[in-house]
Amino acid sequence: MLKRDNIFIGLGLGILIPLISFLLLFFLFGQLETAGMASGRGFSPSFRQRTLAIVAICINIIPFNFFQKRRFTQSMRGLSIATVIYAVIWVVYFGKQIL
Repeated sequence: MLKRDNIFIGLGLGILIPLISFLLLFFLFGQLETAGMASGRGFSPSFRQRTLAIVAICINIIPFNFFQKRRFTQSMRGLSIATVIYAVIWVVYFGKQIL
């Protein structure tokens, strides 16, 4: 699957990786809070969601580096498109709370 340079492969991975990463991180921090090892006190109400979303978006750097080493420019393009779309959604959704 990852042996072909295809914009749709990059786009698909660029969409799925942040979604899965966000869900895993959100679940992990929920479990840590339940166990008493993490707390959301002292932060704004959406701090956790905002931070986990931007971290999940940034995790796209890992497959981007993978594609770059193999010179899969089309896959990099698809991954970049998905990342930019997620970044715009993040700014639109959380921008009012930050500014």
